[in-house]
Amino acid sequence: MVLSFFRKGPSGLEHAVSRAVGMLGDARHSFDLATLALLTDTSASAVDSDIRATEERMNRTEIELRSELVVHISVQGTMDIGSVLGLILLINRIERIGDQARNVLDLAEAGAVLADQPDSETLLAERSEISALFGEVAALMVEHDDTRFAELTQRCEELQAAHQAKIIGYLHSDEPGHQVVPRAIYYRYLNRIVANLIGIARAGAEQLVFEPGAAASDLDE
Repeated sequence: MVLSFFRKGPSGLEHAVSRAVGMLGDARHSFDLATLALLTDTSASAVDSDIRATEERMNRTEIELRSELVVHISVQGTMDIGSVLGLILLINRIERIGDQARNVLDLAEAGAVLADQPDSETLLAERSEISALFGEVAALMVEHDDTRFAELTQRCEELQAAHQAKIIGYLHSDEPGHQVVPRAIYYRYLNRIVANLIGIARAGAEQLVFEPGAAASDLDE
C-alpha cells in the first residue's frame, strides 16, 4: 500500500509518515487505557505506568521525527518545505491527543467516577466509536480516499456537535456538581481529541500543503 501523503515525488519522507502512523497508534493506546480507567472499574493506578511509558515513547518519537525532518530539509533544500511543515503540524496534533488522554487519566485519578452509572452504556459506546476513528484516520494516512475522508469528517463533526450539546446541557443541569462537572470536562477532552483526528485526516486530504498563518489556530486544538 502506498503512503499517499507524498505522492508528488520521491520526497524521502515516507519513513517519517510511517513513524507518525505508529505514533498515532500509541495515542490510541493511551486513549483506550485512560478511558478504561474513567469509565469502568479499572483502577487508574493499574494503567498509569503503561500510559506514562507510552507518553514517553511518543515524546521520543516526536523529537526524533523533528530531527529527521530538519536533516531532510538540510539535504533536500526547500523543495519539500510545505510537506515538512505540514508533517510537523500533524505530529503536533498527535502529541496533543496524547496530552488529552493523559488529562482523561488525571480526571480519573482526581476521583471522578463514571463507572456503573445510568449512562455508562452510552459512555462506553462513544469511547468505542472514537477509538475506532483512530484506526480509520491511520488508514487515511496510509492511503487517502476522498469518499472515506468526507464520510469520516461528517461523522466527526456530528460527534462534536453532540458533545457540545451535552456540555451545554451539563452547564444548565440541576444535577449535583459531582455528577455533571466530570462529564462536562470529559466531553471537552473528547471534543479536542476528535478535532485533532479531523485535522490529521485533513492533512492527508490536502497532501500536507502548508498554508502560512494556519499554524497558530491549528495548534490551539
